[in-house]
Amino acid sequence: MNIITNQELLLRVSAFAVALVLLLSWEALRPRRVPCAGKWLRRVNNLLLVMVDAYLMRWLGALASVGAAALAAGNQWGLFNLFPVPYWPAFVLSVIVLDLVIYAQHVLFHKVGILWRIHRVHHTDRDFDATTALRFHPFEILLSACIKFAAVVILGAPLPAVLVFEILLNVCSMFNHSNVAIPAGIDRWLRLLIVTPDMHRVHHSVIRLETDSNYGFNLPWWDRLFRTYRPQPRDGHEKMAIGLREFAGENTVNVLSLLIQPFLNVERLTQSEGDNNERGKRRPEPL
Repeated sequence: MNIITNQELLLRVSAFAVALVLLLSWEALRPRRVPCAGKWLRRVNNLLLVMVDAYLMRWLGALASVGAAALAAGNQWGLFNLFPVPYWPAFVLSVIVLDLVIYAQHVLFHKVGILWRIHRVHHTDRDFDATTALRFHPFEILLSACIKFAAVVILGAPLPAVLVFEILLNVCSMFNHSNVAIPAGIDRWLRLLIVTPDMHRVHHSVIRLETDSNYGFNLPWWDRLFRTYRPQPRDGHEKMAIGLREFAGENTVNVLSLLIQPFLNVERLTQSEGDNNERGKRRPEPL
């Protein structure tokens, strides 16, 4: 247990770096869509944003989910510590339940206005690749850490299970945001087990009904179970527009603009507004 705790950062950073390099290489060799102009400027700013997030979480290490698992184990808190559940069922159930919590969190961030302001930073990326998975406002990272902390303590999730979940969440998120070409036949079967890029790309459509679908990051089952699943985008993967109509230009790229974006008062367009008029092109005004 101490070895896992001491090596947590190394394990997570190593998995992150290897996955990012492999996915960027795959995107270069077999892209699913033609990248938008300014690809590397976007990527650099997305990476700068995740560096801000990482710095914040190192300062707030007490909220880390792995730390929560150690705290729960040391104090015998949580369901799996109070009731005699064998280790491996507790391990597997912890990973599955934590994934359901992240699904529910994602839905919540779309449905609650103040949370959407924070989460829309992720959706204002005008393109879709592995670095989009890293594009989250520090406020969202902080709120997500609090939610995961509570879930881990309530469950009494085993520490190794929490570490595996965090690594899977990070790697799978980069994978399902990646601009990689997977044959349709393989994708059809693969999305029964994990969220694929073609499945999650629908969620980044400018069409509101598509944005409010396919919330899963790791497991694809929750979207089917809770009827939020849409198999394909209306306009096809090559032609679909990515992002939010109410945001365009430099305010979707520069890291400083992304940090202040939740404080901008911008009306979220409905599907009909986005499709039938030009009001989404207006520039956001600060509060």
